[in-house]
Amino acid sequence: MPTAFSADAKENVRRAVDIVDLVGHYVQLQRRGRLYLGLCPWHDDSHPSLQVNPERQSFKCWACNVGGDVFSFIMKIESVSFPEALRMLADRAGIQLEPQRGGAPSVDDELKRAWYQAVAWAERQFHELLTERPEGEAGRRYLADRGISPESIQEFQLGFAPDRWDWLLERARQTSFSPTLLEAVGLAVKRDQGSGHYDRFRGRVLFPIRDPQGRPVAFGGRILPELAQTTQAKYINSPETPLFSKSSMLYALDRSKDAISKSRTVVVVEGYTDVVVAHQYGLKNFVAVLGTALGERHMRLLRRYADQVVLVLDGDEAGQRRTNEILELFVAEQMDLRVLTLPDELDPCDFLLQRGGAALADLLPQGVDALEHHFALATQGLEASASIHQATQAAERVLATLARAPRLRADTPTAARVKEQQILHRLARRCGIAEEVLRDRLTALRRNTRRAPAALVAEPGSESPPRDLSLDPWERELLELLMRSPGAFQEVLRTIGPDDLRSSACRDIVLALSDLAEAEGEATFAGLLLAFDEPDMKRLLVDLDESDRTRDLPADEVLARLKSLMDSFARRQDNLRRRAMMTALEERRLGDDAGLDALRQLIQQEQNRQGISTSTDGPGCSDRSGSPTAEGLVDMPPAARP
Repeated sequence: MPTAFSADAKENVRRAVDIVDLVGHYVQLQRRGRLYLGLCPWHDDSHPSLQVNPERQSFKCWACNVGGDVFSFIMKIESVSFPEALRMLADRAGIQLEPQRGGAPSVDDELKRAWYQAVAWAERQFHELLTERPEGEAGRRYLADRGISPESIQEFQLGFAPDRWDWLLERARQTSFSPTLLEAVGLAVKRDQGSGHYDRFRGRVLFPIRDPQGRPVAFGGRILPELAQTTQAKYINSPETPLFSKSSMLYALDRSKDAISKSRTVVVVEGYTDVVVAHQYGLKNFVAVLGTALGERHMRLLRRYADQVVLVLDGDEAGQRRTNEILELFVAEQMDLRVLTLPDELDPCDFLLQRGGAALADLLPQGVDALEHHFALATQGLEASASIHQATQAAERVLATLARAPRLRADTPTAARVKEQQILHRLARRCGIAEEVLRDRLTALRRNTRRAPAALVAEPGSESPPRDLSLDPWERELLELLMRSPGAFQEVLRTIGPDDLRSSACRDIVLALSDLAEAEGEATFAGLLLAFDEPDMKRLLVDLDESDRTRDLPADEVLARLKSLMDSFARRQDNLRRRAMMTALEERRLGDDAGLDALRQLIQQEQNRQGISTSTDGPGCSDRSGSPTAEGLVDMPPAARP
């Protein structure tokens, strides 16, 4: 995806950020010779398999085949797009990014920076009030009653807003943050009557909501119990702002994503205190929704980190109902959803405080597959004596959910195929309806079910569809040789053009080499990495560089290998042209003149292949004018004669 910043801006950031320092901020590295090694953060790594190359400014994990440069490392570890990674690294290096002419961002960078600064400033004010000032005593008392430790208050930067209409606005008078700016980020509300603003959060314990990069963007506020009679809303969140969208964010994901990425499992709960207490008990892969049900955008976010979602719900009826509301979404997306219902109608926070973290950790693997959970609820209380109407209603509820899943095909995973067959078999037994009838009904429901298209509308900054990165051995060797000897590139281009290459990835790399050679006079590995924003292309380039079989060859042997490769390419192209001409002659698709010319070329190629001189006037050869002799034509099959 093209960015709004120039190649010079990207190059300046790349030069300013050392990959060893960057990776070392996330992973403990140890030097081994010319390389640095560490435990890979993207899989359960017991032996260091992440390799950082300071000379090439690249990284690669040999176990899970992840690799690239500083940009792709940040994109992977922070789950951000290339433009976001570029901005994050520029901020890290203290570089001011200038938008490319004609490519200005949709939101003014200065204004957006002010928004982030305003929310961060407010977070400090609320946290300081809670932890250091007498006015925060009520908030401290509430959190202590909920079992939240001072260490957790510090870790999550919890805060408190006093029960005053203008506490934050008054403090903002001493800053550059105007009431209008605070309104834009959801901290102030404009009065309906008259002029002026008032504080949005009053008399509430505040839970800062951060984006995946750890920047505070919003708040969730829990009213103090003694003030609950003055308002109907126990919890309120910041409204939708340019920085915050509750349907695409999860509470504490910034603190949980490393644990989630390693375990590939995320536990979703409903309350902020549930998450804080879970982390307090060592359960670091817990996150919470932000006052809304899980939706499609949450799904896309979770897919970046996890393969399995465990939904931990209160044991009450409302919790069961909310499960059904989101089940179809998970079934449609074929994402592994497990449902854990806590005993005695406890919420996760109370369960942890009463029974401890080990007890909840033991329960998590017992989460029931969501489709099984739905089946159990739909058929609950359905006895053998149930009426046909009751049985049919139960079957319809289950089939309607199954219909959201893609139809079984040859490439459908075995687990999904078996699960559907088991559900239909059990549903037939439980409802007393023939399995064939249920399958016919499922087919009809699928035909009539309007599902969202497979490719959802991409959001700004979302990844492009993955491209085919497969290379045949010939293309792989060509790229390895060219990357080792970029000076020979122009010579190679005289023989091979981009259109002659099968793989789109190979074509793009060759074109990038050509552009670099033309613009800068040389094509370096660093410049080649910088030419691509896509992490997969960066990974491929690092893979080619690290696994290069030509690494230790002397320069003259590299050139000799390139020449041999060009010769084999020329022979391959000649054979392709020869077969095409023979086919055209056999099928009589050429006119007399064109056919005679093609025949001459075939004879010439055969003579060149056998080393026969064209000056010989023997049978089967051309005369001195280059035309085939009569004797030669007689020996040709009729279909090949012009």
